[in-house]
Amino acid sequence: MAAARPDPPTARASRGAARRLLLAASWQRAADQRVDPDALPVLELPDDDLASWRREHPLALLLPVVQRLLLDDVEGSGLLVAVGDERGRLLWVEGDREARRRAESMLFVAGAGWAESRVGTSAPGTALELDRGVQVRGPEHFSHLVQEWSCTAVPVHDPADGRLIGVVDITGDDRAAGEQTLPLLRATVAAMEAELALSRTRTVRPPRARSTPTPTPTRWTPTRTPRPPRLDVLGRDEAVLHAGGTATTLSARHSELLLLLAARPEGWSAGALADAIWGERGAVGTLRPELVRLRHVLEAVAPTLVPTSRPYRLPTALATDADEVVHLLDRGAHRAALHAATGPVLPGSSAPGVESLRGELARHLGESLRTSGSVDVLLQWVATAQGADDEQARRELLRLLPPRSPRRAGLVSTLDDGPVAGPAAGRDAQRDATSADLP
Repeated sequence: MAAARPDPPTARASRGAARRLLLAASWQRAADQRVDPDALPVLELPDDDLASWRREHPLALLLPVVQRLLLDDVEGSGLLVAVGDERGRLLWVEGDREARRRAESMLFVAGAGWAESRVGTSAPGTALELDRGVQVRGPEHFSHLVQEWSCTAVPVHDPADGRLIGVVDITGDDRAAGEQTLPLLRATVAAMEAELALSRTRTVRPPRARSTPTPTPTRWTPTRTPRPPRLDVLGRDEAVLHAGGTATTLSARHSELLLLLAARPEGWSAGALADAIWGERGAVGTLRPELVRLRHVLEAVAPTLVPTSRPYRLPTALATDADEVVHLLDRGAHRAALHAATGPVLPGSSAPGVESLRGELARHLGESLRTSGSVDVLLQWVATAQGADDEQARRELLRLLPPRSPRRAGLVSTLDDGPVAGPAAGRDAQRDATSADLP
């Protein structure tokens, strides 16, 4: 048998031209749909919906195939494997631990929507849009947040009727869009579709004698564990308590009390808690009936959170959405943290203890984002209500932005002492560019 010959230059050039046309058409679709190249994807499937959708989706049956062919040796490789549904919503994202941490900053996580209509050109979204295998490398991505990554994706079909049911993607460094990656994914998807067809034949069994019970077909389903209670306090005057599968909007006073109890697990004395709410210890007599009313509310919706006395404290931990922002910042996921920081802590509250928590979160956000080194993140931060007065962030932006950037003028006008000029690195200049040519 003759050895396979390498593709002639004319064939490679033809494929390259076709690929450039494919990507240019994708960019044009994104522009026509007014996709924001600086925006994060949206979490389209919250945790409860995600668990339910995973359980019911036919792709759940095919995870062992993905595990065997793609995931067994991926730890330490810097690569991620994602499985999404037919609408471009990621259902599973697995792979190298460090790569997963970094990918969180662009919200490449389970539940996020990565359809082309949402984020522009990317392998999973464009593969679904065109119903074919696609590779996208670095700056070929429409979204600025994704241009440090490369990816390859192949759509998955139902073998019974050819219906599109999802997509499999490999994301990471340049290897994720290497020459061997697309054939590997095509082979994996072929195995998945064959397994789906085979699984259906297993459920069709010949008739049995009436005395023999018919076994119930089994299928793999993810284990669903109850979600712990959570208190949402960002950007709202009345907190929402999520517990037992329900969401309860609390009164403004109960919101303050429950937030302060959650923030200090060791508990409060009556005087200290009254001082944190009203700013005066003489209000202890007012505090006690408020706590009684709060206990009645919690007994109905979250019995495990009913506060104890002496000191006043919660018997179990209560996480807040503000805690999640801090957690993301501590992990270095600055973009994800900024996306999660939907507003100040109980912005309508004047309780001294709440004002202190509000200020702490704003300071932590500002300090972390200023050290991120990202122009995009800082621009988003100073555009928020929390970052609007962060003069240090504005000065850091002036240092990072190229001298001719049109964004400098608005920053200069907001500084008391005038601009702080400084040369910007070539990387920052490229990042600030409003458009880029496709390779």
